[in-house]
Amino acid sequence: MAGQMRLCLLVLCLCLGLPRLACPAENVVHMRKNFIMEDGTRMQGTFQQKNKVKRLTSGGMLYPRDSESRETKELNGMWNFRTSGKDQQAGFQQEWYKKPLAKSGPVITMPVPASYNDITQDATLRDYVGWVWYDREFFVPPRWQTDGQRVVLRFGSVHYYSIVWLNGEKVVSHDGGHLPFEAEVTKLLRYSEVNRVSVAVNNTLTPITLPTGTIEYKTDRHMYPPGYFVQNLNFDFFNYAGIHRTVLLYTTPSIYIDDIAIVTETEGTTGIVNFGVKLGGVVQNSVANCTLSALDRDEKIAGKAIGLKGLLKIPEVHLWWPYTMNPDPAYLYTLEVSCFGAKEMGDIYRLPFGVRTINVTSAEFLINGKPFYFMGFGRHEDSNIRGKGLDYPLIAKDFNIIKWLGANSFRTSHYPYAEEIMDQCDQQGIVVINEVPAVGLHKDNFRPETLQHHLQVVEELITRDKNRPSTVMWSIANEPSSDLASAKDYFRTVAEHAKSLDPNRPLTIALSSPFKTDKAWPYLDVIMLNRYYAWYSDPGVTALIPQQLVYWIEGWRNATNKPIMVSEYGADTVAGMHMEPAFIFTEEYQVEFITKYHETFDKLRKQGYFIGEMIWNFADFMTTQRINRVVGNKKGILTRERQPKAAAHVIRRRYHRLVSNASDSCFIY
Repeated sequence: MAGQMRLCLLVLCLCLGLPRLACPAENVVHMRKNFIMEDGTRMQGTFQQKNKVKRLTSGGMLYPRDSESRETKELNGMWNFRTSGKDQQAGFQQEWYKKPLAKSGPVITMPVPASYNDITQDATLRDYVGWVWYDREFFVPPRWQTDGQRVVLRFGSVHYYSIVWLNGEKVVSHDGGHLPFEAEVTKLLRYSEVNRVSVAVNNTLTPITLPTGTIEYKTDRHMYPPGYFVQNLNFDFFNYAGIHRTVLLYTTPSIYIDDIAIVTETEGTTGIVNFGVKLGGVVQNSVANCTLSALDRDEKIAGKAIGLKGLLKIPEVHLWWPYTMNPDPAYLYTLEVSCFGAKEMGDIYRLPFGVRTINVTSAEFLINGKPFYFMGFGRHEDSNIRGKGLDYPLIAKDFNIIKWLGANSFRTSHYPYAEEIMDQCDQQGIVVINEVPAVGLHKDNFRPETLQHHLQVVEELITRDKNRPSTVMWSIANEPSSDLASAKDYFRTVAEHAKSLDPNRPLTIALSSPFKTDKAWPYLDVIMLNRYYAWYSDPGVTALIPQQLVYWIEGWRNATNKPIMVSEYGADTVAGMHMEPAFIFTEEYQVEFITKYHETFDKLRKQGYFIGEMIWNFADFMTTQRINRVVGNKKGILTRERQPKAAAHVIRRRYHRLVSNASDSCFIY
């Protein structure tokens, strides 16, 4: 019965489809310009009354993969690039998208994918706020047209607001970075001549974007020139911008597999895969049949099913385990889905998946029925030169370091990470707390417009990552002002929406508000806490950490009766700086600091409800220029170049000790 209920919800989510949120280009320019001049108005009424979701994702977001019926063509490489300069509306008024960008003014080359900020020697571009423009030319095979292929243009992530034209015609716009978007372009492509894709990107952050920010105009004419403004950020990382992930074209047949959703469970040694398949391009009276095969690692059929929804059984199933819990971790099957119409060419899609279960009690987090203890970090997509741009060598290096350290998990702080990173988590058995970009939510952000966008990004993330075995929990915000009265209905609405889309994964928030006044926790399954005793409070006094941390954790436990983990703790450390006795910012202090936390964690673990620890941060990362940040945030246990500080060796010894000394009550292989 439970499986049938899950499947009904799953199929309902697949079948609901409403128009994608869009904003015409001619309105965007004025909206952004006018909005940042406003001082902000208070919301009226309640979120429940005013914020019914009207526009959500219109279809699936399957990762593009080649198959017998599908083909991909990457458009990565060197693109033409220009900022709008002082006249933000020039590109729209002069219609730069209707001809090659180089014909409307000077351009520079810009790598895609990459952030544009650190590519040149120009500080103005590094700190630029406003519209920038990209374009490039390409050809497509004429056989795509003769074979009757449907062609889709897909962007893995563009930060922040983007508008895309193909051959001078607008094809799609997208509000928000960190998540993919796409549009069918079959009829706009030129199959025997050159094509041109043009993209306008605006990185302005406001009270209704996620992450949030404000534009502050400086009006003192003795100190600032006319029109001078600053972009204030409600978060502590650099606002990298540009086309951050892969741009590609992919083809499908006219009737195609639009989405696949699976929920797995077990009955004894049998794996149960509840599945739903959504087809696109289906015309009236068209008949399509789907065959599903679960292939094991040796590409042998382990189970079969027929239809658009139902159950697929895998006898003697191999479970997906985190790599610290089993000698054969991260076992992935391939779900081969083949759908054929009565006359149309069929579509074939292969989805990697793992069979595993998740359950949360009042004291434990269970993976496949065994208690799981989170050992990991908060991280950032951040590196020299590339900023937040997709970087395969860096991904490979980071996962080697994660294994070297003995970590079993991380949180995608503070936004969804690239699908290529998530693939490695699935393949290597690294557990993920998957977070939406809702960072910096404070008093002026709990408004209907922000909530509408929050619901949208929650749905986009769940649509993208719902089938990933490594994703075990959704984090719907980081450090919001959740003690405000307005936060109650806000987070209730977000949590209910997330649960309606995925009732099988627990929800959490990285909280920092007092347990006596927090309004968000009733809607969460797991309590994550960010704590910086002896850093942001009582800096240098590590002796206070045990008393203060125990008080905070026990207070939250008594208030909520839910499992608790620390999702952030850390101290800025300049690599190579030493002092004895330990002093803040030295490597000695970071070691002393985290050692006190670890001693306290060990005491809390004996209470039976403390389920994890994640240090902040995996590696140093860039921030805006501030007098309390010395070329970025230095809380990493690694430098930005991925070289270990002394604290990395402490973390490595601890995580490996937790693995080797684990008892049966907390099953870590």
